[in-house]
Amino acid sequence: MKHKVFIALIVGASISLAAGVAMAKDHRAQGAAFETLDTDGDGRITRAEAEAMAAGRMAAADTDGDGALSLAEIEARGAERAKERAARMMERLDADNDGRLTAEEMRAGKRAGRMFDRADADGDGVITKAEFDEAREKMRRRHGRDAG
Repeated sequence: MKHKVFIALIVGASISLAAGVAMAKDHRAQGAAFETLDTDGDGRITRAEAEAMAAGRMAAADTDGDGALSLAEIEARGAERAKERAARMMERLDADNDGRLTAEEMRAGKRAGRMFDRADADGDGVITKAEFDEAREKMRRRHGRDAG
């Protein structure tokens, strides 16, 4: 139990630090980015503006208003974001608008095959163990995780 509480505290404390990166990625995906962060419209994003955005995200996730995020609140926010991403994916890929994605629609998406192509560094149509390990390491670095 103490381990879960500790993890929840670490995650909660990390949210404000990670908020700058997360909000940039989130807003880039939503197409708002700079204009949303530059709340006073002066063409610059100040630390106060970035911190205000992070505080707003924290407040939105803190559904019981106690100033801290519980594991349940973190899980709920994660589920909400997954639902939003799934809806965007469906909207983007469901070519015939039937509310279902076929394998053909998934392959036809603009990202189709990109992950394989990135991993196949020498372009020979196969992924070796070395290419696989390098691709995994790049993904971990891109997502801010240590290798291992």
